[in-house]
Amino acid sequence: MKKKLITLLGLTSLMIILSGCGLKQSGESITAVGSSALQPLVEAAGDRFTEEYPGKFINVQGGGSGTGLSQIQAGSVEIGNSDLYAEQKSGINAKHLVDHRVAVVGVAPVVNKKIPIKNLTLSQLAQIFSGDITNWQKLGGPDQKIVVINRAQGSGTRDTFERWVMKGRSTMQAQEQDSTGMVRQIVASTPGAISYMAFPYVDQTLRTLNIDGVTPTDKNVQTNKWQIWSYEHMYTNGKPEGLTAQFMKYILSDTIQDEIVGEMGYIPIKDMKVSRTLTGKVAAIK
Repeated sequence: MKKKLITLLGLTSLMIILSGCGLKQSGESITAVGSSALQPLVEAAGDRFTEEYPGKFINVQGGGSGTGLSQIQAGSVEIGNSDLYAEQKSGINAKHLVDHRVAVVGVAPVVNKKIPIKNLTLSQLAQIFSGDITNWQKLGGPDQKIVVINRAQGSGTRDTFERWVMKGRSTMQAQEQDSTGMVRQIVASTPGAISYMAFPYVDQTLRTLNIDGVTPTDKNVQTNKWQIWSYEHMYTNGKPEGLTAQFMKYILSDTIQDEIVGEMGYIPIKDMKVSRTLTGKVAAIK
């Protein structure tokens, strides 16, 4: 009798486990991979989406814009997040991808807080990252070596910075980091360090630099007075369907654009006063 009871309890437990697995598998999920600058926004929108639509999950991973574009092109994920236009990355056939611009993000140069400098010219900033200026003393600061921290190849933030700051000049060999969070940590703890990052990642542990007297603010990005910015793209492989289409509609909704995008340091598309094409042509939005 005891043996039968144990067997019965075992079968009951197994049925509960299998039932739980079945419930878990009955949920829908999609994966969005790519830009670390866009990752916090997609994660926040994904969490809220799941709260409103139980059983529907948005898996979000970083890896950089290059990874996002290559993964969506390969069909390995449902969404490829990128700070870049797909046309900007070699090996990517943009004709098969659909671009959904969900926000704008500014990129700011940041330094260790012990560096007293608050403003540089665009030329001086480029000279730092090209290796032509290696000591803060040449810029009116202390006699201290400049420690350049760069983003890794494939980073959309790096591409944005190089496009609007370096403008064709070669970047010096320097320490590279995949993670924006790691860049922030290193710059905050390394005397003489300088790097750059998307506005949403900047916190009180760092000092941002003005460029040619212009402050890195959302308002200045909106008018292109601050020129180091990019659109945040979410690419799909063809027209989105099912859960992917539902989530794309959700993240572009007034609710998310008004309540999450701005609060997290991004700029809602509708707040932009200008538009900028792939080739860099700027036009006022009427």
